[in-house]
Amino acid sequence: MPSTLPVSDLLSSSPAYTSDLGAAYHGDSRELLQELPTNSIDLVVTSPPFDLAHQKEYGDDWGEEDYQDWFLEFAAEVKRVLAEHGSFVIEIGGAFEEGTPVRSTYQFELLARLTSEEGMFQLAQDFYWHNPAKLPSPAEWVNRRRIRVSDAVTHVWWLAPNISTASATEDDEHPIPEADNRRVLTEFSDSQKYLLHKRKYNSGERPSGHNISEEGFFTDAGGAIPDNLFSATNTRSQTHYDKMCQRAGLDKHPARFPPEIPEFFIQFLTPNSPYENWDRGYLDRPIVLDIFGGSNITGKIAEDNDRHWLAFEKDQDYLESSELRFLSPGEVLRKYEDEQRGLDEFTDK
Repeated sequence: MPSTLPVSDLLSSSPAYTSDLGAAYHGDSRELLQELPTNSIDLVVTSPPFDLAHQKEYGDDWGEEDYQDWFLEFAAEVKRVLAEHGSFVIEIGGAFEEGTPVRSTYQFELLARLTSEEGMFQLAQDFYWHNPAKLPSPAEWVNRRRIRVSDAVTHVWWLAPNISTASATEDDEHPIPEADNRRVLTEFSDSQKYLLHKRKYNSGERPSGHNISEEGFFTDAGGAIPDNLFSATNTRSQTHYDKMCQRAGLDKHPARFPPEIPEFFIQFLTPNSPYENWDRGYLDRPIVLDIFGGSNITGKIAEDNDRHWLAFEKDQDYLESSELRFLSPGEVLRKYEDEQRGLDEFTDK
C-alpha cells in the first residue's frame, strides 16, 4: 500500500520550501537524486541547460562530448529512481557549431547514448516544441547573411526505462510506461464536429493505404487525440510569477519553458485523482520530479493537477524566485516587506 508520508520525507536534506504537495531543494541534482529511494519517482520532466555557445555556468572549454558525459551522470540516477512504469521527459534545444552555419548534432548523439550505448532508456516517442514568438536566430546566419531560417523548434524526448517489449504491451490496464492519451484529448475541429453531426463521408481505401470503414469516423471519444507538436510561447509577461518577481524585487528565470509542456506530460503520463485505487507508486499519489527546477513551473503544474512534486535547483536565486509561484500576492508582500524592514532596521543600527 502506498505511503501517505509527505514527499519531503523521501530525502534526508531539508527543503528550501514546501507546499501542500511538494518540496523544492537547493543543491546539485546528482547528489540529491542519491537520497531518493530506488523506484520511487513516477515521472521526471525537465529542461536541462544546453547553451553550449555561451558556456554559462558549465565551465571553461566545455565541449559537446563533455556535455554528454555530464548529462549521463544525472541520467544514471534518474534511471535508478524511476519506477518501472515511469517516464523521463527532456526538453532540449539545439545549437549551431560555433562560427559556422552548421547544426550541431550533440543532442542526437546524447539521445543515442541514452538509448543504445548506455542502454538505460528506450525512446517512447519524440515531440517538438515550436515557439512562434522566438526571435530569429542565430543572428549571424539568419539576420545578417540571410543563409538560414530562424531556429524556432526544440526537441522533447519521452524516454522510458529499458524494459522488454512484452512487459510494455501485455497489460492494457497497466501499460509500461504509464500513459493514456484519453487524459489529454483536445477539442474536435469544426470539420470533425460537422462530420459527427452529418454522419456521412467517403469511406474506403485512401492513396496512403489506409482503409477507412463506413463507421470509423463516427466514434466520439470526447475529443481528438493530440499530435506530437506543441506550439506555445514562453514570452508571457503578465503571469503570476512575473508579477510576484516584480513585487518582491527578484530576477525572473531567463529561460522558462511554457506550462503547456509539463502540463501535457503530467496529465498524459500519470493518472488523475481520485487515488483510492492507486497502488503502483511509492506514495499515495504520483510523484513528479524536475532535476533542473529553474522557475519550478513543473512543480506548480503538478500541484495544480493534484500530484506530488519535487524540484532540485543549484542556483539559489532561481530557487528563491520559484517559491513565488506558490505564494499569494499578500504572502509575497508580507514576506518581502518584513525582510526589507528587518534589513533597514539592521542598517540603521
